[in-house]
Amino acid sequence: MSEVITKGEVETVRERVQRPWLSPLNKRRWQNFKANRRGYWSLWIFLVLFVLSLFAEFIANDKPIIASYNGEILFPVLVDYPEEKFGGFLAITDYRDPVIHEEIEANGWLIWPPIRYSYRTVNNEIPEAAPAKPSWLYDRETRCQRYPMGVDDPSCTIGNWNWLGTDDQTRDVLARVIYGFRISILFGLALTLASAVIGVSAGAVQGYFGGWTDLLFQRFIEIWSSIPVLYLLLIIAAVLPPGFFILLGIMLLFSWVGFVGVVRAEFLRARNFEYVNAARALGVSNRTIMFRHLLPNAMVATLTFLPFILNGSITTLTSLDFLGFGLPPGSPSLGELLKQGQQNLNAPWLGLSGFIVISLMLSLLIFIGEATRDAFDPRKTFR
Repeated sequence: MSEVITKGEVETVRERVQRPWLSPLNKRRWQNFKANRRGYWSLWIFLVLFVLSLFAEFIANDKPIIASYNGEILFPVLVDYPEEKFGGFLAITDYRDPVIHEEIEANGWLIWPPIRYSYRTVNNEIPEAAPAKPSWLYDRETRCQRYPMGVDDPSCTIGNWNWLGTDDQTRDVLARVIYGFRISILFGLALTLASAVIGVSAGAVQGYFGGWTDLLFQRFIEIWSSIPVLYLLLIIAAVLPPGFFILLGIMLLFSWVGFVGVVRAEFLRARNFEYVNAARALGVSNRTIMFRHLLPNAMVATLTFLPFILNGSITTLTSLDFLGFGLPPGSPSLGELLKQGQQNLNAPWLGLSGFIVISLMLSLLIFIGEATRDAFDPRKTFR
């Protein structure tokens, strides 16, 4: 006599047999990715740098991370406390002010970030005219000569060093590099992802339907691509104030075109495959065929272009900042740092810092993109 399986027993069996976190196909892709040692280690190096830059306020800031004043625990890095709280009268507290610093130390304690400068902090204690050399190039007496008590001043500590020197406005270069790295990566990722969504969708529609749809789209793209982007940026910059999202929107208007060609070609090639015709005959919707059956064919071609589009987005932002048409003045821009390096040839640390950071960032992204493309390519096999 056969036994009747209850619902509870079925649920127990489902709990025992759990689906793996990665499917066999994704496991193979991950193994292929790890087989590319250069891309694998580039991914980890990039992730460490990017995660650290996301917490830049806790690494380089002119505000303490945590402070205790009259028994109250404060978080100046997260909350803007008025100076009235510490016996002053201003609306904004300058924690680097010796009076405020001594007041808090006398009634509590402070925990500072490793670098006591934000990207816009002006350092008035540099030993020479700006741009000043990195602090480790000076001896102790020279480094502390602008402090009230000289070498015995408690503020003349390693936390107030300018590790990569200062720019021509006495702002810390290392702090600006950290914040500039973050904003460049975020801008590039946002622009690339948005461009990929629009470009892949447009290329899929063109390639799948063909005919008049493809013809009209192609004529539109030819006209749209012929518009000079730089001139348009100059016109818009004269009307709208420069900003992160305004610049992102303007660049998005033209960057999506780079994905259309490769996706369109793959869809034109695969739209008459036998399994596609069989899916149509079974009544599968066009949307399902496009994004479930045809889009994987365009995956490798898209991933091949993806790192170049990402690097192009970052390079474009850097170039616009270098020309003065990018982010607002004073923003932590790597392009502005390169511009200062050009204007101050007597301060080679400015140009070298910007060049090293940009070249390292772009190289890591190219290596990661190459490994990702190989991982998704079914023709690639690593031993």
